[in-house]
Amino acid sequence: MTRITVDRIKNKKQAGEKIAMLTAYDATFGRLLDNAGIDIILVGDSVGMVIQGNDTTIPVTLDEIIYHTKAVIRGTQHAHVVSDMPFMSYQANLDDAVANAGKLLKEGHAQSVKLEGGIQLTPLITRLTQSGIPVMGHIGLTPQSFHQLSGFRVQGRNKKQAKQLIEDAKAIEQAGAYALVLESIPHHLAQEITQAISIPTIGIGAGVHCDGQVLVIYDLLGMDDTFTPKFVRRYEALSQKIQTAVSTYITDVRQETFPSLDESFDSNH
Repeated sequence: MTRITVDRIKNKKQAGEKIAMLTAYDATFGRLLDNAGIDIILVGDSVGMVIQGNDTTIPVTLDEIIYHTKAVIRGTQHAHVVSDMPFMSYQANLDDAVANAGKLLKEGHAQSVKLEGGIQLTPLITRLTQSGIPVMGHIGLTPQSFHQLSGFRVQGRNKKQAKQLIEDAKAIEQAGAYALVLESIPHHLAQEITQAISIPTIGIGAGVHCDGQVLVIYDLLGMDDTFTPKFVRRYEALSQKIQTAVSTYITDVRQETFPSLDESFDSNH
């Protein structure tokens, strides 16, 4: 089974086929998503919040993303795997950024990298793509700019912001990116951007008119009852189911109903 390539992702837009993308951080979830037929798996720096328990994505390191990418790769065969470049792994200078992106492909075995930012990143995107490193862009709400944006807020609500986001999208396309994440922007603006560029847009909190959608798998499965943004649709409520299962296990252990004789090794094994 061959992996979904950058060209196949780009062709989906031309064919009018929607792109389904989810995050994963380990081999088990990678395998489950892959078996379900997901198009793209993002090894996101959201690992810092979802797995590590941080308030933002900022503390995540390049080595941590490489570690999680390798795990996801081992669990997948079909999905295109894109890895986030974490905060300060690409902002300092072009040479370091290219080297760090190269590590994600060479050591982590990712097929592409994702960068947060607008028109200011076009020299880097051009340099990366010329070096053979496919790039997915990301504009709108960019979590690595949490402090600069004064928190997690919808972007592009006024005309000036909207115009800048459109210019960012066009510049990112021209620089050579193969796809663009649009996060937390008004749906009409996401539609305008989607129609203005030839590369696929992948929305999160950006409405139905994007060429695809992305969610954090833990949010989709309802693993955190305290996180309830409007753009998340919970397809399961695993938080309660997991706690119920664990509570039942605890009771069985304390009442000595687990393990049963059938679940134990006898002297003949």
